[in-house]
Amino acid sequence: MSAMGETRWKPSVTVAAVIEHEGRYLMVEEQTAAGLCLNTPAGHLEPGESPQQGAVREAMEETGRHFTPTALLGVYLAAAADAEGTASTWLRVAFCGHASAPEPQRALDAGIVRTLWMTPAEIEASRARHRSPLVWRCVQDHLRGQRFELSAVVMDPSAERHGA
Repeated sequence: MSAMGETRWKPSVTVAAVIEHEGRYLMVEEQTAAGLCLNTPAGHLEPGESPQQGAVREAMEETGRHFTPTALLGVYLAAAADAEGTASTWLRVAFCGHASAPEPQRALDAGIVRTLWMTPAEIEASRARHRSPLVWRCVQDHLRGQRFELSAVVMDPSAERHGA
């Protein structure tokens, strides 16, 4: 709490995998409180895992594919009201890289309806269905060639112990 007695602002940290193959991006269609939405494989960072590990985990859980990050795409901040009107803020750490073929027996996370490969034009045309305004922004940044070294994301060993 601050000196004025206000609660400290804490954005939710999410991680995302932006996966492109032959001009199409791997997307997930998921059931949310706001209805059926489109997203890149993404979710909340869990205690004790690095952002890269979180992106790999989320991609596997949501697509059944192993994701290999090759670069940091960017760090993004966005806010929106949820279905009840409560404001939420997310700090998204997005990585780009490659994905394996899907593991055939792998069940997808609850809420994931299907995965699909979409062209940039299809993604842009479906913006009203995006889970977040960051979905299109991440795809645009990837298309522009924005990349940062993976070494730009550092996890101190104290964070590993803290999450245990």
